[in-house]
Amino acid sequence: MTFTLATWNINSVRLREGLVCRLLSEEAPDILCLQECKSPADLIPTAAFTELGYPYLIANGQKGYNGVAILSRLPMVEVGQHDFASLGHARHIAGRLENGVVIENFYVPAGGDVPDREVNDKFGQKLDYLTEMRDHFLANKPRRSILVGDLNIAPRQDDVWSHKQLLKIVSHTPVEVEHLTKAQDAGDWVDVTRKDIPEGPLFSWWSYRSKDWSGADKGRRLDHVWASADIANAGHSSRVLREVRGWDQPSDHAPVFASFDL
Repeated sequence: MTFTLATWNINSVRLREGLVCRLLSEEAPDILCLQECKSPADLIPTAAFTELGYPYLIANGQKGYNGVAILSRLPMVEVGQHDFASLGHARHIAGRLENGVVIENFYVPAGGDVPDREVNDKFGQKLDYLTEMRDHFLANKPRRSILVGDLNIAPRQDDVWSHKQLLKIVSHTPVEVEHLTKAQDAGDWVDVTRKDIPEGPLFSWWSYRSKDWSGADKGRRLDHVWASADIANAGHSSRVLREVRGWDQPSDHAPVFASFDL
C-alpha cells in the first residue's frame, strides 16, 4: 500500500478550516497531521473534513492553545497521548493504521525568546520535553512508526536562512539541536525529508513579521517527517508545499509531505 502523509502547523484549525479543506481538496493526502489546533477536540470542525473523504479523526486538544489532530482517509485508531515533561499541554497524539504503522504527531514547545533556562522557564520546558521524548524512545524503541510534527527546531545549517545569525536564536541554538538529535538517535529515527532532499536550503516556516516573506526568504525548517529505521527506506517523494504560506490569512508554516510504500 502506498499512502501520502502531510504535517502542518495550522495555527487554529477553526480559524483556518477553509485552508485545511483547500489543502485536502487540492493535494488529497491520505493522512494530514495538524499542530497548534487551538481547539478542544470536540469542537474541531469535522463535518467538512468528513464530506471531503476524511472520516477518521483523532485529536488531543485544549481551549486556545496547543492541540494536535490527525485526519485520515484510511482507518485509524488512537493508541496514545503523552504529556511529556508533565506540562499539561495537548502536544502529542498517536494513531495506528490497519497495516500496523503508527503515526506519532508532535508539537514540541517553542521555547520562548531567550535561550537560557535560568531566566526563561519556557526554554527549560522545551529542553525537558525533548529529554523525556528521548527517554521514551529509549524505553520504547519505535517499530513501523512515522513521527511528524512541528518540532520547533531547525537542526541543520541549511535548515535556516543564516546559520551564523541564528546560532543564538531559539530554534537553532546548539543546545536545542543537541537535545533533538539525542531524541532522534534514541529512537533510531531517520529524517525522511532530508533523506529525500539531502542538500540545500529547505524551510517550512516564515515569520509573520516579514512583510515580504517569500522575497526575503528568511525561513527555518521547523516541521519534520521521521521514520523508524525499519521502514525509512519506504519513504519517498518528500516536499514542502511552500505556496501554501502565501494563501489568504495563512498559517506561518507550510505543509511538509512524504509518501510511503508499506
